Amino acid sequence: MSIEVRNINHIYAKGLPYETAALRDISFNISDGEFVGIIGHTGSGKSTLLQHLNGLLKPDEGEIIIDGMEITSKETKLSEVRKKVGLVFQYPEYQLFEETVEKDVAFGPKNLGITGEELNATVKDAIKLVGLDYDEVKDRSPFDLSGGQKRRVAIAGVIAMKPKVLILDEPTAGLDPKAHRELLNMIEGLHNEEKMTIIFVSHNMDDIMKLSDRVIVLNDGRLVMNDKPENVFSKWEELKGIGLNVPQITEFMKRLESLDERIDGNVFDVVVASDGIKKYIKGKR
Repeated sequence: MSIEVRNINHIYAKGLPYETAALRDISFNISDGEFVGIIGHTGSGKSTLLQHLNGLLKPDEGEIIIDGMEITSKETKLSEVRKKVGLVFQYPEYQLFEETVEKDVAFGPKNLGITGEELNATVKDAIKLVGLDYDEVKDRSPFDLSGGQKRRVAIAGVIAMKPKVLILDEPTAGLDPKAHRELLNMIEGLHNEEKMTIIFVSHNMDDIMKLSDRVIVLNDGRLVMNDKPENVFSKWEELKGIGLNVPQITEFMKRLESLDERIDGNVFDVVVASDGIKKYIKGKR
């Protein structure tokens, strides 16, 4: 399912003394099945942009077209948009509220009119897709689960509505390393096995580099880069200038390059970096 964003602008508190331009003439396309990472310093407009993509916010100017539907039109039923585009906010586990995991995951699809055996199958599939054992967790209170499990349940509640696009705002924030790794693997599995279009916001550049087909960079409400991860992260100094990092291995290699220009700093993979260092050491002997 394709997404077209055309010249959107969004201003908070418009006309008031403290009005703020959150998005400034943003345009980009996302193809069906793409995994797109979005990065930017705090306040760059990332969360505002995500909320436009499923109709929670409307731009002051510009158009957003999803699967051929102009969602910025007054005639568009936003309920239809939200069936297609699932949005998972940061710390989604704070929105859990039902007595059991099964009831919580069922809440969204029930509101879409799904009932009976179809509802049961939908909930079961969603729980399995996020890597949880349905029989083990279905009758448990979501509040008795670990932090990583709670977040998976919250994501399952969105997946149960069978969106074609899944938007994730800082999905690994606050998780311990094990839960972080497991959640990333789950997200990658959804993309590879379910062919979902995924839009992923993160401050972790290693995650962005590992998962994304393409990276969009925002700064002060403007789109400043839109390219393959390796091309974006090769612009090390530009990213540093707007308060962003590069993957840890890239930063390490860039520092080595600053000491000896024979070392290639544009490296984004640990194995490639290791091979490059070995080759350099052999050349020094």
